[in-house]
Amino acid sequence: MSQKTASFAAGCFWGVEARFRDTEGVVDAVSGYMGGQTENPTYKQVCGGDTGHAEAVQVTFDDEQISYSELLDLFFDMHNPTTLNRQGPDFGSQYRSAVFWHDVDQRAAAEQKIAEINESGKWPSAVVTEVAPAGTFWRAEEYHQRYFEKNGGGFCHV
Repeated sequence: MSQKTASFAAGCFWGVEARFRDTEGVVDAVSGYMGGQTENPTYKQVCGGDTGHAEAVQVTFDDEQISYSELLDLFFDMHNPTTLNRQGPDFGSQYRSAVFWHDVDQRAAAEQKIAEINESGKWPSAVVTEVAPAGTFWRAEEYHQRYFEKNGGGFCHV
């Protein structure tokens, strides 16, 4: 088994984590915060919008079972990548769409996927997904981990 790491932000992390966790080849998916400047941020701080972090999911995957490209397909299929700082009823920079790359191959793959989506005409607007280097991933508080599993599904931030 060859384990690799991928990091994505697609709005509320509860549903994103659950979707990745239910995918064959994904070894683990963890909710947390990435892309900001505050060290060890709390959920309350991130929701305040001043830390610069996005609600993100760090995915550990077996690249012999699932490719990074397939993870990108799933990521772009699970949210609307054309809405800036918003997913459904959730809005603010913490809900932005982002691919946090861990190596230059991931960066190139993300940029290529965005170009393909834009060229396909799937969405009436251009993709606004941020493609940025993966910085420190801060694990979210324990009550956010496997949230849907613990709480029988539901909606984000209700």
